[in-house]
Amino acid sequence: MTASRFDPQTPRRHRLGRVWSALFLGAILIAILALGALLYDIIDGAFGLVAVENRVDPASLAIEGVPLEDLSKEQLTAILAQHISAGLLRRLEHDQPFEERDRASVYALVMERVVEPKIVKTWSLTASLTQRAAIEAEVAEKYPQAQLEFRAWINPTFIQMPQSSKPEIAGVRTAILGSLWTIALTLIVAFPVGVGAAIYLEEYASDTALNRVIQTNINNLAGVPSIIYGMLGLAIFVRGLEPFTSGTLLGVADPTTANGRTVLSAGLTLALLILPLIIINAQEAIKAVPASLREASYGLGATRWQTIWYHVLPNALPGILTGTILAISRAIGETAPLVVVGASAFVALDPSGPFSKFTTLPIQIYQWTTRPQDQYRNLAAAASLMLLVLLLSLNAAAILLRNRYSKK
Repeated sequence: MTASRFDPQTPRRHRLGRVWSALFLGAILIAILALGALLYDIIDGAFGLVAVENRVDPASLAIEGVPLEDLSKEQLTAILAQHISAGLLRRLEHDQPFEERDRASVYALVMERVVEPKIVKTWSLTASLTQRAAIEAEVAEKYPQAQLEFRAWINPTFIQMPQSSKPEIAGVRTAILGSLWTIALTLIVAFPVGVGAAIYLEEYASDTALNRVIQTNINNLAGVPSIIYGMLGLAIFVRGLEPFTSGTLLGVADPTTANGRTVLSAGLTLALLILPLIIINAQEAIKAVPASLREASYGLGATRWQTIWYHVLPNALPGILTGTILAISRAIGETAPLVVVGASAFVALDPSGPFSKFTTLPIQIYQWTTRPQDQYRNLAAAASLMLLVLLLSLNAAAILLRNRYSKK
């Protein structure tokens, strides 16, 4: 064949290549614009001007020149006792003794019960930067007793404060701790079980009808909606294994979680959710290990288990960890299964173990977005940023661990 027979097709192939290249570039630009719009919307709500009215001026509560936010736990407790009724103080002591509360918790009570700040109006970051003069005039006219201040809704106080019924002093500490507890239990259960199942299916299982059915079902389970896993967790962990998941069987049950709606139930449910993903990704990573490594190991007299432990797993571990990162990223953002197994929309006390009541950041964000007040939308935006930071931090740690094993 001569080259002339192919010449008429060359320009066509080049045009087709340019068209596909433009389509791919357009897809990337659309994805970047969508992500940028999402981040802009979150940041626009997480910062901005607010008009605040305090029942008691925080400056009047300073002790010997030390401002309220810098006082010790003992001084804050004394201020609280001076400004609230004895009955309310006894009820707060009954809910949780002050000796067991940390400083942030007592400070939250002082703000909620004594200072009683009330945000009467909020503005987005864009409006705060472009319409400052109009906002100041509106505050002077409509809210003469209010102070106009720029607020970053995501700040150290927001992270340290527990949940509250008042958006002015609400925080995400309990939700962050609940998310960390839940993800830790999920990882402890799902990772070894998933990797172990992948090793068996790839290295030990023969090609039988039963094993083919198992493999098909694992692939199908990866696409099951998360709400179905929530129903499964409700039936098995919350109701079927209630004596265990509530802590009653071990004698450590909390009276408020005797129904099994605990961190442990949530962690086990999310473990079921991500288990198929971990198994499938681990299988692919194990398949990618060259057969020559196995043959060389067998040739030197190693057993099958020695070959898997010393040669297959070390080479497959980077791929396994990549799949685990993707699975955990999905689990940390789940809401539906946790709602079904009993995540609370409002929890004022930190989870202290696997048998505690809990909430998570996605649950808290959802709960705040359903409220009609503008302040809760600002809180939801700040909590969304906190969730992104937490997710990126966990992923970064996992990526560093993966890269370490990749170099080895």
